[in-house]
Amino acid sequence: MCGIVGYIGNKQATPVILDGLKRLEYRGYDSAGICTIVNGVAVVARSEGKLINLENLLAANPLPGSIGIGHTRWATHGRPSVRNAHPHKAGPVIVVHNGIIENYLELKDRLKKIGHVFKSETDTEVISHLIEEKLKGGDSFEPAVRKALQEVRGAYAICVLCEDEPGVLIAAKLGSPMVVGIGESEFFVASDIPAILSYTRTMIFMEDGEFALFRASATEPEFSTVAGIRIEKQSRHIDWSPLMAEKGGYKHFMLKEIYEQPRAVRDTIAGRLNEEEGDVFLEDFQLSDEDFSAIERVCIVACGTSWHSGLVGKFLLEELCRIPVEVDIASEFRYRNPVVNDKTLVILISQSGETADTLAAMREARSRGARALAICNVVDSSIAREADAVLYTHAGPEIGVASTKAFITQLIALYLVSIRFGRAVKRVDRKRGRELISGLLHVSALIEETLKLDSQVEKVARRFMNARDFLYLGRGMSYPIALEGALKLKEISYIHAEGYPAGEMKHGPIALIDENMPVVVLVPKNSNYEKVVSNMEEVIARGGRVIAICSAGDAAIREKAEVVIEIPEAPEEMTPLLLSVPLQMLAYHIAVLKGTDVDQPRNLAKSVTVE
Repeated sequence: MCGIVGYIGNKQATPVILDGLKRLEYRGYDSAGICTIVNGVAVVARSEGKLINLENLLAANPLPGSIGIGHTRWATHGRPSVRNAHPHKAGPVIVVHNGIIENYLELKDRLKKIGHVFKSETDTEVISHLIEEKLKGGDSFEPAVRKALQEVRGAYAICVLCEDEPGVLIAAKLGSPMVVGIGESEFFVASDIPAILSYTRTMIFMEDGEFALFRASATEPEFSTVAGIRIEKQSRHIDWSPLMAEKGGYKHFMLKEIYEQPRAVRDTIAGRLNEEEGDVFLEDFQLSDEDFSAIERVCIVACGTSWHSGLVGKFLLEELCRIPVEVDIASEFRYRNPVVNDKTLVILISQSGETADTLAAMREARSRGARALAICNVVDSSIAREADAVLYTHAGPEIGVASTKAFITQLIALYLVSIRFGRAVKRVDRKRGRELISGLLHVSALIEETLKLDSQVEKVARRFMNARDFLYLGRGMSYPIALEGALKLKEISYIHAEGYPAGEMKHGPIALIDENMPVVVLVPKNSNYEKVVSNMEEVIARGGRVIAICSAGDAAIREKAEVVIEIPEAPEEMTPLLLSVPLQMLAYHIAVLKGTDVDQPRNLAKSVTVE
């Protein structure tokens, strides 16, 4: 979950590494650190808290040198502190690490018995001591790292330096993301593309079990397996603009990303719609009509916000394809002995494509014969590479920890899959396909219209910002959006909020409702409209303060609710997209008014790469 950056080349390393860490701070911000080597001596600077603290430290005490590694941390083993911050040094060896070493206690006990003294509570420090021990045994730097890694169990992406060989940087990967950037007489290593996009667009994506060696005097990196078998790697050109990862004048990344949603929707559907045939074309999608016809059941597996998008996908797939669909939380999926086989399609949804639980769930499902379809935003991420088919969203880099545009584009991707699946199994005819595609073509304009509600939603936020609890209610496809709205509020404002199917309110949550309870009711004009209105009446009868999000021009709702936010009218399948926008805005404005850290909420990280 942490972010790592490495550099070797002809520039000063510290500014490059700091710049990369700023773009990775969404991966963790409990502590940060940098190490460079100058004249064969490693110098380490570390600080607790956000990256600005490390920047201030380095401003007062600069670190020179043209080779270095850096780290921004999300704490797993050991509390956030300077002594637990990376890099970790043992003898001449310096390491930064993203992942979890599962057998670190066993290794630590063994190393302590032979004289190693540990300075931190982290699992990572074991790696540096293990490599140091191999050096003491007579190995040089490269074989020492290889041998050490063969004793490690768990997940890692590491960068390693050694004072004995000051012109060499080593990187290795197993279960955690790692990308290599190729420049002119310089090399970059990072956890994610945005960290190094300002310096190069030529990237190589490392696979699990791979090992990379970079020499200051070399023109190319050397790739091999950890065991030492040489391999050839192909580079890719990344066409993201560095500006796509900047705030662009907005106060927060989250607000920028909310406003980027119409563009993200257009980019995700671009080139994929066949309007005349009422069908969709999906590149990198290796499932044929025959493959779809052989599927008897679908399992959607995801975490957090992506799980909510999967719940919407269940409604779409069952309605359009008439196939049974289950939606699982990834962290539960592989621990319940899931019933999947070669007639099951498992759809994995992950913005980063590196979510550890989702990746593990995919591997479990594939081991049982299931076909795997990945929906993710990051090209060549682990889940995308290992799946049988992939559908990339085109949200662009999402920096805010609370997902907005990635969620919207996941919904769009699920619409595309549902249409494609429905057409393949002849449940969606040409006419219906055209209707669905028409909705997709117009939805970005409707989202733009919905964004005009921003100032109105801000006033609502001011009115309710001091509430201690919120309840969100919806039915049908609006129910997952109620869950997502509640999650957004919890994530960034730290207000307790719960989402429920509106019909379930009478089975417990209604006991919570009083004059202090804001209840957000999603009540667009759709097939569940009358039922939701009845549920809203039940809230009002018990003194609840209703914030209704309804279709434009709904006079009946205006008369009943304390606050009304009207979204544009749209086909029923499109309403989840429009309902999401004011809920994102409400959470955003309440968080801003309460003074919380919107882009980097406490205890959270953008990409959850550990279980």
